[in-house]
Parts: sequence; structure tokens; C-alpha cells
Amino acid sequence: MEEDTAEDPYVTHRSLLFTVAYEMLGSAADAEDVLQESWLRWADVDRSRVGDPRAYLVRVVTRQSLNRLRTLARRREEYVGEWLPEPLLTAPDVAEDVELADSVSMALLTVLETLGPTERAVFVLREVFETPYGEIAEAVGKSAAAVRQIARRARDHVAARRPRVEVSRAERQAVVERFLAALRTGRVQDLLDVMAPDVVFVADGGGLAPASRVPVHGAARVAALLAGPGRLVSAVWLNGAPAARVEVDGRVAAATFVVRDGRVTHIHTVANPEKLTRLGPVPTRLAR
Repeated sequence: MEEDTAEDPYVTHRSLLFTVAYEMLGSAADAEDVLQESWLRWADVDRSRVGDPRAYLVRVVTRQSLNRLRTLARRREEYVGEWLPEPLLTAPDVAEDVELADSVSMALLTVLETLGPTERAVFVLREVFETPYGEIAEAVGKSAAAVRQIARRARDHVAARRPRVEVSRAERQAVVERFLAALRTGRVQDLLDVMAPDVVFVADGGGLAPASRVPVHGAARVAALLAGPGRLVSAVWLNGAPAARVEVDGRVAAATFVVRDGRVTHIHTVANPEKLTRLGPVPTRLAR
């Protein structure tokens, strides 16, 4: 008689494991690879010796993600232009869990890129998933005392760099809708009206699509860059927040936004086609 895989702990916790890997790696494709590797390890383990399957699986995924992070770090040193995380198509109801939506936001994931692999793992496990220090220590191969110090440093590092976003879901959605309407008109003034004067535009083309290789600062410069006819703009939910799918001359890009004081303060645009393959019709369900 075949085992009912629906009751397998890996299946039960798969959404959680994907979220852990994605937040550590900033790449849905790499997260799926990590989950596949973790499944193979789980399939070979003696289940009778696993007291807490959830903790065990998180530990396996964390270790595999750390290995992948170290490989990616070398690859990203050679990346052309700005590197942004792979946008993740999510269901709108993810945003109802404010902490979860914030933890996968493009703004936070971009800040996490400035952490070392171990610091990032500790931050994600402790700050997002509230994993006990002892379990984190086993996952990263450090003592609990060392993990506490790493967690404090990582928390301070992230707090100093992440945008201060304290707006309601309704306000964020309203501002993004205004921005998308302005983008559809292609008029400079419409764009200026919805952007903060010091707005920052970051684009990731990876050398495979037209994109600015350095951040663009200031509303006038950003508006000049985005103005013009011929854009097909549709609203989507990416990384737990209202976002956009933009098509120009057959080329597709995904855009996410940071909102403060009723205006857009940061725009992150991914045009690298290798990072847009998952921008399909089925949204990802995340878990904590």
C-alpha cells in the first residue's frame, strides 16, 4: 500500500520551507532547487529518529540555502548592472498578514542582500519566523550565544537600511493605482504628481534587457525616464504588495514600489527575462 504523501511532513510544511528559502536567496528558482535537494535528503532519512519534522526540515533547507548563497555570491559579483531579487507573484491575501508581506517585500529583500550568508540566515529565521536560538544554532553551525550576537548585528544592520514604511494597505494600493494610471498616460506631470521629489529608481536588466545600470535619483529624472506612450500596464500582486507588469515593445518588466506620505519613494524594476519566467497566472501561497 502506497504511503499517503499528503500526510508527509515535507508536503505539510512545503509552503513554509519555500518561504524560508526564498527569503534567504531572493530567487524563487533557486528556492525551488533548494527544496528539491532538501526533499532528496528527507527521503533518505530515518523518520523514526526525527523528533520534530518541521524543525528538522527547516534546518535542512537552511543549510542547503547557505550553500547556495555562497555560490550565488560569487556569481553576483560578475552580474551586469544592479541586482534585484526575483519578483514573486503572490495572492492579494498575503498582504493581510502584514509581517509576512513585509518580510518578502522587494525593499527588505534588497537590504538582505547586504548581509553575509550566515547573518541573512539568522535574521530570516529569528526575525521572520521567530525560530528559537537553539534551533538556529543547529541550522547554521554556531553556538546559541554566537547566534544571539549575529542576530543583534543583523537586526541593527537591516533597521539602519530598510525604508521606513508605515502606511496602510489601502493607502499603498491607492498610491500605486495612481502611479499606474500616470504610467499609462505617459505624461511627465502625471508621474511627477505621484512621486516623491527624492524618488529612487532601480532597474535590473542583467545585461539581457535594456535597463539603467545605476540607480536613478530624483523625480524629474525618473519621470523623464518613464514618460512616453506605448506602455501596456497591468496591476498585479508581487511580494505581498500591489505592483505592476509593464510591457514595452514586447519586452516585459515587473515593478514594485515603496510608498510614504502618499507618494512613491522607491521603484524597483526587474526586466531580466531570466527572473520573469515565474510571472505566470498562478500566485504563490506563502507561509510562516
